[in-house]
Amino acid sequence: MKRRGRGIACMWYPIGFTVAANPSAATVKVNEDGTATVLTGTVETGQGALTVLSQIAAEELGIAMDDIHIVSGDTDVAPMDTGAIASRTTYVTGNAIRLAAEKAKLILFDVAAPVLGVKPSQLEARDRKIQVKNYPQRCLGIGEVAHRAQVVMGEPAIGSASWNPPTVAMDPETGQGKPFSTYVYATQVAEVDVDDETGEVEVLRIVAAHDCGTAINPMLVEGQIEGGISMGIGFALQEEMLFDKDGRHVNPNLTNYIMPTSLDMPEIEVDIVPSFDPTGPFGAKGVGEPTAVPTAAAILNAVHDAVGVRITSLPATAEKVLAAIKAKREGATKKLTAV
Repeated sequence: MKRRGRGIACMWYPIGFTVAANPSAATVKVNEDGTATVLTGTVETGQGALTVLSQIAAEELGIAMDDIHIVSGDTDVAPMDTGAIASRTTYVTGNAIRLAAEKAKLILFDVAAPVLGVKPSQLEARDRKIQVKNYPQRCLGIGEVAHRAQVVMGEPAIGSASWNPPTVAMDPETGQGKPFSTYVYATQVAEVDVDDETGEVEVLRIVAAHDCGTAINPMLVEGQIEGGISMGIGFALQEEMLFDKDGRHVNPNLTNYIMPTSLDMPEIEVDIVPSFDPTGPFGAKGVGEPTAVPTAAAILNAVHDAVGVRITSLPATAEKVLAAIKAKREGATKKLTAV
């Protein structure tokens, strides 16, 4: 008989590394055609990092994302980046790019201010223009200003910056300190069916609520959460490295190392919790690795809710679940016999 259960799991997760320096650097150059070139040491590994970083640069410069050209991961020309790891790229590298873009923008303001007859502090960058605040009709094209900065003023609109999250070293005696600059939070709820005759677990639905600060790109955030849940399902129910008695790995390839496919994915509902981190670029934090953290716990709690057994070693294969169910039944039988 299939029995249904629901389980919940909550998590918090730090962004970046602990205590040690965790910097990123960036260079932003505004070109005479109104586009901008961004140099960053980070790399795109399929998570959409370069899209988000382009959005951050474009927002700061007041141009379209299509106007941004990113040169990434080339150590010959790009400045240092600690890496696309520890769920830090949006937060740390994004801050470095925003600061570099701001420096380039301030050069444009200094060049445009005398032409527009105002102070640099009275200007803003918006819609591919440098314009007077509250008077958008008084404006110059960004490309025009960038050309003037280079050809007339002799100061090309180039900004370079680095950013390292502020931390406080851990006290070796008390363990107190602030090893991370910011944290993300999430709750996931899983609904499962468990066959009490075979031990097979089917994940039917997962609802995931994640606080990642301001979502720079909500569609990418949703995709990250769904991808993390897929990994969490594999962690919870399928993925297992097996060894023989001599310690040899017996399932070293994808023929018999079982991973979730699209057919194993349940219905997923994603709720991006609105929040704002004042230390992040435009309020953003991160969302990468944390998306997989609560999934397995939620699924295993749902299994317990369905059939009343706790699985404490992963993955919770059908064999393990069935063995736990049988042990529970035998224990109940022994108690009845004793009575």
